Amino acid sequence: MAGAGSAASPSYPVAYDVEPQLTGRNRLTVGFRAILSIPHAIIVGTPGIGNRSQGLLGAVALFLAIVAWFAILFTGKHPRGIWDFSAMYLRWRTKAITYMALLRDEYPPFGDASYPVTFEATYPEEERDRLSVGLRLIYVIPHLIVLLFVGLAWLVTVIIAWFAILFTGKYPEAMYRFAVGVMRWHVRVEAYVLLMRDEYPPFTLQA
Repeated sequence: MAGAGSAASPSYPVAYDVEPQLTGRNRLTVGFRAILSIPHAIIVGTPGIGNRSQGLLGAVALFLAIVAWFAILFTGKHPRGIWDFSAMYLRWRTKAITYMALLRDEYPPFGDASYPVTFEATYPEEERDRLSVGLRLIYVIPHLIVLLFVGLAWLVTVIIAWFAILFTGKYPEAMYRFAVGVMRWHVRVEAYVLLMRDEYPPFTLQA
């Protein structure tokens, strides 16, 4: 069973990574990053998990997850069209939040164009774990609690990194690795909430 008590696979079937950009940063775009990010924030949201951070496409993805919830409980399968929409949303979202989190300077594309970010998820061909799906909102609570504190720590580090980039043109490496790990954790949990996989996400920043 892929429920809350299951051991996490060492290689989780939802992956996120970023091509590092520690030096030679664009101080101008970093300085105005919050403003430059607004169009993407409206469409796919800001870093974090919750109704206020998912954007317009995220609201659609959450609605479709409710539809998929019923479909999985009755048929054991996730409608492929709904799953593909969720994957498209997360591909776009991971690019946007990477930019918002100051991890890259290239402006993210509106849609599925290439960007120096990796997001991978595989469609679950096997019959789904209906118990895990049925209790998903309960199972995810421990992650939401931990991510609240992890997210606060990340917010502090990203503010420090913002000043560091403006003054030195460099993103401190340890903070960069931490930020990538936080984004990875958020993306895995969001994919779990959207019912894209049944495996319980690991409590880790690592790949």
